[in-house]
Amino acid sequence: MNLYRLLKVFGKIRSRRVKLFAVLLMHIMHKRILGIYIDPVLGCNYRCRMCYFSDGEKRKELHGTIKDEDLSIIANALFHRALKLQIGCGAEPTLNDNLPGLINLGKKYGILYISLTTNGRLVNREYLERMIESGLDEITVSAHGITKETYENLMTNGDYGHFIRLMNDFIAIKEKHPSFTVRLNYTMNEDNIEELALFRNIFGNIPIDILQLRPIQKIGESEYRNFNLEKIERMYDSIIVPLVSYCRERGIVCMVPEKNNFTILERQDNANGIFEQLTYCYISPKICWREDFDYNNDSYESYCKRHNVGKYILKEVFAIYGNKSKDKDRTIKMNYKIK
Repeated sequence: MNLYRLLKVFGKIRSRRVKLFAVLLMHIMHKRILGIYIDPVLGCNYRCRMCYFSDGEKRKELHGTIKDEDLSIIANALFHRALKLQIGCGAEPTLNDNLPGLINLGKKYGILYISLTTNGRLVNREYLERMIESGLDEITVSAHGITKETYENLMTNGDYGHFIRLMNDFIAIKEKHPSFTVRLNYTMNEDNIEELALFRNIFGNIPIDILQLRPIQKIGESEYRNFNLEKIERMYDSIIVPLVSYCRERGIVCMVPEKNNFTILERQDNANGIFEQLTYCYISPKICWREDFDYNNDSYESYCKRHNVGKYILKEVFAIYGNKSKDKDRTIKMNYKIK
């Protein structure tokens, strides 16, 4: 399944009612509508300066691992309604020793797309082979610098040499597993935006399938404090536009916000907010989906029945129909375009 093509097509649907009505139909027909995002362990071996793991006080709150027996119960309650399983959201999932077991659970319940997001420090070719054999479809590696100096400055505890070796491991991995997806995540700030001009020189022979360019945003307290996007916006045409063109020539999917989205908050309508509420499922050692969801006693279906979710969606469909001028809610989320 080409998940990114599906997202691109869905993103072209302009009608709020159509999107929400599609969710309603899928809900009624017991189809897969959830995107499950899971941090199996709350911890990280890096202290990236732009991340809340660089804040000592925040790290005191971030601890714990989901037990294997709890993962099995959670999977039984939710995984049968999941379209995608994203392993690793705000922490480093490779600190968990049983990722193959989690991936196997995803495949056991028929999840179509399983992705792993990591800083890559504990990943090598042999590790990847085990994950792919278990059913992993995609790996996303975070890198916030193209050169050694910037990479290791922004990614405290990072090893640029290991990162480059991992990038080169992807050459052999892709030869053996051509359908496996390699994604690179780059958080842009005023100190690393210019280095993107070196992308083709450093990664020209690396089989990257997707490049995501994320403007820095404040997601908690962190060591790095410069959240100004003016320089990124100013260099958009000279740095980002040529990189997008290069990616298109190479067949690389590039995910990047439009230029005007750097200086204004994305305005997201009520239907889109509801869509996220209905399809986004976050799991960690501290929470499973909703505060009042008890995975030991609840299933997805029993929870939705108890809360009359179907009626709620239907009500919102008609509310949108009857009030086309309804105010839009603001959100700090960037409006990524798949190019």
